[in-house]
Amino acid sequence: MESVIRGVVVYAFLFLIFRIAGKRTLAQTSPFELVLLLIISETTQQAMVDSDHSVTNALLLIMTLVGLSVVLSVIKHRSKAASRWLEGLPVRVVRDGVWDREVGDRMRVEEAEVLTAARATHGLERMEDIKHAVVENDGTISIVPRDGG
Repeated sequence: MESVIRGVVVYAFLFLIFRIAGKRTLAQTSPFELVLLLIISETTQQAMVDSDHSVTNALLLIMTLVGLSVVLSVIKHRSKAASRWLEGLPVRVVRDGVWDREVGDRMRVEEAEVLTAARATHGLERMEDIKHAVVENDGTISIVPRDGG
């Protein structure tokens, strides 16, 4: 039972940390972030298994973590409020070709990143050619071009 409790606590803690870290943390992985993720996974593994390295304990932890994932998925499906809290909402950083610096700073997105996404997806080179740019729940940037753009 201790392994189940450890698994739930670690899952909840990691969920909270990644939720606080923001959408952009998961959208882009630099070498630094990859190393950080590997270190976190090793630390997490040690925190969950303690001194019990048995196959039974590993299977129990896997079932606990997958079970938590399924339960959260069902909760998100049934409750819009829970879904908003667990996943957040898309956030618009460009409205009618105008960069919103305050929102961009809060989302840790730079104007250059939006222009890169606009070039990559629609061949747009100027902010004025973008009707809307949105940071999606997964941290990616969606571009809606202006009509005729």
